[in-house]
This record gives sequence, structure tokens and C-alpha cells, in this order.
Amino acid sequence: MSNHLISPSILDHVDRRAGPLSAEFAELGVATVHESQGRSGLMDPAIKPLVAGSRVAGPAITCLNQPGDNLMLLAALDLCQEGDVLVVANLAPSTAGMVGEIIASILIARGAAGLVVDAGVRDVRELRRLPLPVWAKTISATGTTKGGPGWVNTPVVAGGTSVRPGDVVVADDDGVVVVPLESAEQVLERGHARVEREAVLLKDIAAGRWPGLSPELRDQLRTLGVHRVPGHQ
Repeated sequence: MSNHLISPSILDHVDRRAGPLSAEFAELGVATVHESQGRSGLMDPAIKPLVAGSRVAGPAITCLNQPGDNLMLLAALDLCQEGDVLVVANLAPSTAGMVGEIIASILIARGAAGLVVDAGVRDVRELRRLPLPVWAKTISATGTTKGGPGWVNTPVVAGGTSVRPGDVVVADDDGVVVVPLESAEQVLERGHARVEREAVLLKDIAAGRWPGLSPELRDQLRTLGVHRVPGHQ
């Protein structure tokens, strides 16, 4: 997938049709969503929440920056709306501290739901006090320049995962997963069905009724040539 248009660009329009589904996605959580779309869309586990227990979902706003430069990130702030999740990507790997207290405060004022940075963040003590859930690859006080052209609201790759504007970004303690806009309703439906099945299983386990391996898994073991050896007295 191409990371960007031929020339540096800022696209104003974002398809936020999946926005109303965000609360349900956040409730399902990253692991369930990941499983419900065929174990796809998961960002590199190096991208972690700054505050344990954080949970968020929302339409993606994307920006693609030159390494060590956050000019396009700043340009993206103007386009963030209520409930959006800003995804910050770079043209090459970077650990610079691209976001600090000021940018996070602007995002809060804009109503953004969260921030995902495939690079570093700084002012961490302040960020952890602010009501903006943040996921980042690293913590670094290294500053950034503001002179590199780039792209806003074009497809990017962050944490090794493709993200397009309007895709649903789901993030919690398990990491970050991206759901393509066109499959959001289908993935949500499968996610709810998975939660219902697991609720029944957990109830049975609590009542001491776990039946052991399913017939399918027992067949799989036999197919793989795995034998159970009885114990000897």
C-alpha cells in the first residue's frame, strides 16, 4: 500500500461513519476485535499505553511526518474533531519525542478521544495526568524540528499496520488494533457474538462444568500425531 500521495498534501475530508460504533468497539477491546477480524490489524506490541487501564476507540485522523519532525502532526490538529483518534506515523523509524503536554492539551481542547504515536512522547508526568489516553512506542525527551513536508489524512503505516482516515482505531492495555471502515459493522457483529460465547464458557467454568478440549481440538491432536500416554502406578 502506498503511504502517501505523490506530493505533500493535507486532505480535509474524513469519513466518520464508524464514529457511532466507537463505544461498542472500546467495550469489546483489542483482543476480541483482533480475533474477530481474522487476527489482523494489530500494531506492533512496542506501542503501549502510557496509563494502565486506558481504553478508547474512534475514527482515525492520520499524519505522516519526516523522522524527527512534527510539522504535519501540528497541521493535523486543526482537523481533529470530537471522538477522533490521531495516529502519528513517520516516513522512517523514529524515537523522537513528537508529542508533549502542549500538543496533548490541544487535542483535549479539540475533543479528540485518543492519540497513537509510532515514535516517542515526552512530558510524561504531565501526559499521565491529562485526560487524553496516549499510546506510544517509547518515551524520549528528544525534541523535533518543524520544517519537514508530509501528509495529513492519507493512508499511513503505523506500528507496521495500515491505517486510513476514518478506519476504527481501538486501543487498550493489550495494544492497538485497526479496523477498516468498510468492515467495521461486520467485525463488530462478530465481536459481540464472540463475547456472548465466552460469557457462556466462563459461566460453565465457574460452575465446574468445563468439558475439557473440544472434539475438534482432540481431532487436531490426533491428526498431528500427538499421543496421550497413561500414567503408571
